Amino acid sequence: MDLLFVHWNMNPEIFRIGGFAVRWYGLLFVSGFILGYWMFIKFFDNEKLDKDILDPLLFTLLIGTLVGSRLGHCLFYQPDYYFGSWKGFLEIFAVWNGGLASHGGALMLVLCMWWFARKYGKKNHIDFLWILDHLAIAVAFAGAFIRLGNLCNSEIYGNVTNLPWGFIFERRGETEPKHPTQIYEALSYFILGLGLVWLYVKKLDKMYRGSFIGIFFIVCFGMRFLIEFIKEPQVEFENSMALDMGQLLSIPFVLAGIALVIYAYRKKIPARAVIPSDKPRKAEPTHYAKSSPRE
Repeated sequence: MDLLFVHWNMNPEIFRIGGFAVRWYGLLFVSGFILGYWMFIKFFDNEKLDKDILDPLLFTLLIGTLVGSRLGHCLFYQPDYYFGSWKGFLEIFAVWNGGLASHGGALMLVLCMWWFARKYGKKNHIDFLWILDHLAIAVAFAGAFIRLGNLCNSEIYGNVTNLPWGFIFERRGETEPKHPTQIYEALSYFILGLGLVWLYVKKLDKMYRGSFIGIFFIVCFGMRFLIEFIKEPQVEFENSMALDMGQLLSIPFVLAGIALVIYAYRKKIPARAVIPSDKPRKAEPTHYAKSSPRE
């Protein structure tokens, strides 16, 4: 029966030169941003927007994701360690040692996009919800890449399973097959991304602003909530909790997603960017111009 299980012992490093190593996780992380950048080029071309703001947008997203994900891990999962001593506090900045939380990244991205919309939005004919809607499509695929990176690192996996696709994570010293929850999440995010792309390509003119990000929050964090039931606790204190930290943090996002979808279909603001016409309006004839001249 063991022959059906996957014996997983992948080296997380692609190559190493002295103390410097290039890891699969880092490559997949960066690949998500490259794909997202390419997708935003297509969005801007399709909606006739000025691409000059794409570079500051990418920079804001990169910084926001890294800072938010790292702080989220430190605050939500190991606050006693990172804020209990100077040694732990200084390790907050050692992102290369691992420890990123998607919920923290999502929260920081929302804040960063709010700032970005205030700075660049009005003069470029976009707003906060427009950015979040389009960002949701790209982030779905980036999330799938990140979970595959977790698989390469042999981390964040599930409980013991007898299913034939169970993974024995030998690099972590495991001897029993575990649920490959990284693959479950990656597949759910990838399917979500495909669904959002289909809506954008086929139904954009029938979609309302806020609907894409609402659907993303509901499906992404709804699946995260469900998959957490078969995932091993990431930190010790989760053993005594009815719901783990990942589930507790997912609930507000699901509720926010429901609220956004309701808002979108009440306000009915077009999801597509609306560019004001530069052409001057044709003057309407006056009452006297319309009247026939007196004889």
